[in-house]
Amino acid sequence: MTTLSNWRKSSYSGSGDGNACVEIATSPAHISLRDSKTPTAATLTFPTSAFAPFLAALKDPHRTAS
Repeated sequence: MTTLSNWRKSSYSGSGDGNACVEIATSPAHISLRDSKTPTAATLTFPTSAFAPFLAALKDPHRTAS
């Protein structure tokens, strides 16, 4: 996988540096997440088709996978 360089922070990060949030980077095949406080630490990377189910599971942890 290629290194992603298009990291962006949520508009909900707040004022100032907004460094207490999750950053996201996208490519045609993958979506990656990282902690903005430790950007050189590990990232979570998903195939694009798996990202929406991941978010749905975060919103409703009792939801079963389809």
